[in-house]
Amino acid sequence: MNAPSPPHDPTLTALVIDNIDRAIIALDRQGRVTLFNPAAENYLGLSARHALGRPCQELFAGQEAVLYLVRTALAEGRSITDDESVVLQRPKNEPLPVSIYAAPIFSRRGEQDGAVLILRDLSRVRELEDTLRRTDQLAMLTTLAAGLAHEIKNPLGGIKGAAQLLAMELAKDSPLQEYTRVMIKETERVNGIIEELMDLGKPRPAVMGEVDLTKILGDIVLLQREAARGQQIDFVLTLDPSIPPVQGNENLLTRLFLNLIKNAREALGQSGRVEIETKISAEYHMSTPGSRPSPLVLIRIRDTGCGIPPQDLERIFTPYYTTKTGGSGLGLAICQKIVEDHRGFLKLASSPGTGTEISVWLPLR
Repeated sequence: MNAPSPPHDPTLTALVIDNIDRAIIALDRQGRVTLFNPAAENYLGLSARHALGRPCQELFAGQEAVLYLVRTALAEGRSITDDESVVLQRPKNEPLPVSIYAAPIFSRRGEQDGAVLILRDLSRVRELEDTLRRTDQLAMLTTLAAGLAHEIKNPLGGIKGAAQLLAMELAKDSPLQEYTRVMIKETERVNGIIEELMDLGKPRPAVMGEVDLTKILGDIVLLQREAARGQQIDFVLTLDPSIPPVQGNENLLTRLFLNLIKNAREALGQSGRVEIETKISAEYHMSTPGSRPSPLVLIRIRDTGCGIPPQDLERIFTPYYTTKTGGSGLGLAICQKIVEDHRGFLKLASSPGTGTEISVWLPLR
């Protein structure tokens, strides 16, 4: 004999709907909003009081991809999903990529009473996809670059040696001495680029230990303040002293944050502000099989510089691509590799005229 079904608890259902992290929007048969949970308020930037009773055509005006899903669920009485192409246009916020599941709502008598939309925020997924795409691109370019670097390094040493010998043979006041000086200087510059390429390609040393991020960042800012002497540049540190040491290579992490903070300072010109913040991230955790999820430390570096145009932002991590005069275009690619070698990830956001923000997430253990 089957056990009776437990009684339906509408209070529990309401609590679940209110606390779930996905937007749930219910519509009646005419397409008017009858339910708008807190996540929907957050996704659309609209309060439930202003959304309830409104036609979905107003709520999603100009967003044909969403309205097509609504029409299909209401008119044809079938479920439909779009996981790829929907980007919510929000008047007060940035566009939000979402997946949408639309389904008809049926009464206990089997009659269609309306439809429900369930929206899932894909912005974090897109960020991780972008990180993986950059990682794959970097791995391919790194293998090629490391091979080329080995081929170039030996003949370059011969060119430099020949130029040095020529300089020794020439008279001190010979006008040709300037040419040998330029040759030696340029071979040293190219050799520096090759060393960076080889560093990008070779495996990182597996020497890991406890690294105090607060101390590293404090030391770097001390040096950068000295480098900015005579300029109107403020360095603002908001460092959480309760964050324990992270597992990492101190030399590599110092190189990482020195590069990022130096870039922020150089983006300011003669005046501006660089903000460095550390905290425990509430957005992500690092999960590994057989162990508890590890918290991630967020290190955020903001500047009030000129920002990066969108067309440059797409290529900013590509080796050899640079927007700085005299830059090698390898600095951010190396930073990306250091972060990946520490099982973390990096995100860069920038707008022309408002500055740049770089966020680095590193696991605590």
